[in-house]
Amino acid sequence: MSTGAQFYPGASTVYRYDGRYPGLMQEINCCVTHTTEGTSLPDYDGGVSAPNVTILPDIPNKRIKVYAHFPADMSARALVDNPDTTVRTNRNNCHQVELVGSCDPARRTSWGKLRAGVDYIYWPDAPDWLLRAYAEYIAWLHTEHGVPLTLTSRPFLAYPGSYGNSKARMALDEWADFKGHCGHMHVPDGNDHGDPGAMRMDLVVQYARQIVSGTTPPTSEEDDVSLTPQQAEQLSYVATYGGWAYKGNGKVDAWGLLNTLNTQVAALQGAVAALAKAVGDGADDVDTDALIAAVQQAIADAVVHVNVTVADNTSGA
Repeated sequence: MSTGAQFYPGASTVYRYDGRYPGLMQEINCCVTHTTEGTSLPDYDGGVSAPNVTILPDIPNKRIKVYAHFPADMSARALVDNPDTTVRTNRNNCHQVELVGSCDPARRTSWGKLRAGVDYIYWPDAPDWLLRAYAEYIAWLHTEHGVPLTLTSRPFLAYPGSYGNSKARMALDEWADFKGHCGHMHVPDGNDHGDPGAMRMDLVVQYARQIVSGTTPPTSEEDDVSLTPQQAEQLSYVATYGGWAYKGNGKVDAWGLLNTLNTQVAALQGAVAALAKAVGDGADDVDTDALIAAVQQAIADAVVHVNVTVADNTSGA
């Protein structure tokens, strides 16, 4: 008997095929992950070979779009299904997810004019935000339908080694008893596809466990880093002085640099004022040439100091 929500929150249902190809309602206990080997939402020949859902990465916005084709508990159609066997692959209480992108290393960095990780996803190198987004989906499968957050003991082999009758492929009786998460490469009985290759399903399951347990994982691309006291002190020093030190002459921070410049500008202003007064008074005892030369030197010194400091502090690391 089917229980739990049948459609993921926010999923699009504009491409539902259960009205045309109604499947068997079951209580799912496993999930098969596929890759579409394409860059956009497939039409699945009008639903003939559709999974339960397709997940399309929205790369610019770092999120996923979920398209539901069949209810979560309804048998889908993305596996080779032999009607003459006692264990039907599509009907073995399994839920099926197609991930838009590739698992083929030949498409890792080039697929026509597209760029992996920019215009499409090469799933073995999928970014962390995307693995976490998929983890949200399988956490929902666990919460709503009890699909165990465990992986098959079979390896997730890199494609094309995962294709055909590899060591990743289950025996039929093993598939009949399987619960948890596996890939298309693991499904037996006429299935020879090798997707999703060496995808990091271990991380996806790990993140899903954190979500279900209420442990909030880091949401950014960068890992949380714990610094030792020495590292923290070094980082503080660099942040305070590293960008302002002039030729390594001690601890010069922004305040020190500006204070020095302010002192030099004040001296320059004083020299200019003295020159103006002397010229205005027409005093005979003032060496005007010497005063002008001193002011010019002060100006030159200040300009050189400012230029060197700015250049030194804006150069690349």
